Amino acid sequence: MKIAIVGTGYVGLVSGACFAEMGLDITCVDTDRRKIEGLNAGVIPIYEPGLEELVRSNMAAGRLHFTTDLRSCLDSVRVVFSAVGTPPDEDGSADLKYVMEVARTFGAHINHYTVLVTKSTVPVGTAQRIKAVIGEELQRRGRSDIAFDVASNPEFLKEGAAIKDFMSPDRVIVGVESERARDIMAKLYRPFLINNFRVLFMDIASAEMTKYAANAMLATRISFMNEIARLCDAVGADVEMVRKGMGSDARIGNKFLYPGCGYGGSCFPKDVKALCHTAEERGCRMEIVRAVEQVNERQKSIVYEKLQQQLGDLSGKTVALWGLSFKPETDDMREAPALVVISRLLEAGAEIRVFDPVAMPECLRRMGNRHIYYAQSMYEAAEGADAVALLTEWKVFRMPDWTRLRETMHDRVVVDGRNIFDKEEILAAGFRYTAIGR
Repeated sequence: MKIAIVGTGYVGLVSGACFAEMGLDITCVDTDRRKIEGLNAGVIPIYEPGLEELVRSNMAAGRLHFTTDLRSCLDSVRVVFSAVGTPPDEDGSADLKYVMEVARTFGAHINHYTVLVTKSTVPVGTAQRIKAVIGEELQRRGRSDIAFDVASNPEFLKEGAAIKDFMSPDRVIVGVESERARDIMAKLYRPFLINNFRVLFMDIASAEMTKYAANAMLATRISFMNEIARLCDAVGADVEMVRKGMGSDARIGNKFLYPGCGYGGSCFPKDVKALCHTAEERGCRMEIVRAVEQVNERQKSIVYEKLQQQLGDLSGKTVALWGLSFKPETDDMREAPALVVISRLLEAGAEIRVFDPVAMPECLRRMGNRHIYYAQSMYEAAEGADAVALLTEWKVFRMPDWTRLRETMHDRVVVDGRNIFDKEEILAAGFRYTAIGR
């Protein structure tokens, strides 16, 4: 089967490479000519473990192609995935202009039955708008006789583990309106789910809502634990013990109960805002989800606040930041807590030294190098620092040589923004240690 995927961002490129790995003929489309030229030359625009090898091997096998022209492949494909961006508008709503551009191009140029599948995260009701746009384009051409279907297939990929998630999903959500579209989507995903066919078919509105509801629930668990962690700090409890006690309850489970310095990335912040906006458009108010967003924004400053508590006036102080991306195994800094911490430290007059295994070019692009030193290692970042603050739990940060750090730092403060260090070990090494809810 031949399919096209519009958008070569995180979702589109991973989806294209993984579908190609299963033997499908994939054409990835993007309007960014420089990106397409780079991909055709083997340059991968994002960091995701294993993706570069997957793209190059499937290009070499002739199963993965890149182009800027969707029209050129519409005559040969049966399915078109729309994986374009849906950035948030100022009011928090999802900007659907790219989604609608794909729908218009699709309607203006298809000549046989084709399924347009929305993989981008879009508000409930978007599929009906897409369907109307395609119908208008077909009518304008005088080709209302051409049949088509619209489907919803939201992605649930975790950055840093996207290929594993795509190749072995715990479930695939598909919203369809016809048996014909259902059969095509079932055939498309069967190779990934041979042993346990976990495709959940439903109506399109429910599929669109499922993505938002799932992300909002996960974000809620994170913000809830961050609230509990703040209270643990206030009453002298250890949130790690509390987390274990809660997680041992089978009704709760232990996933997404880790407190920290806030969530970021391309999904949770955007989707929480969009869900709230959709609800308000329908006359509903998502009180819990709105609070989740507010708690998270406040939590992004907690590392700065703890630095201030330990060091007092931060003007002229040097702070080393370990980790810049919003999570390990990615260079993505969208909505990352590091951006808030860096901004507040700069406003306070601090000097900043940073290290991240892959996200430093992205930080340089976003924040520049004024009062920020980009080190080549975690130890270089800590040289002469008054404090080290961990923001991202990369594996390389798990077991530092505290003796080495003690000899090169100016002062000995450690702020553990992800609760990964052994408190007793750090205290025994002569450091002052503070974490989240401990």
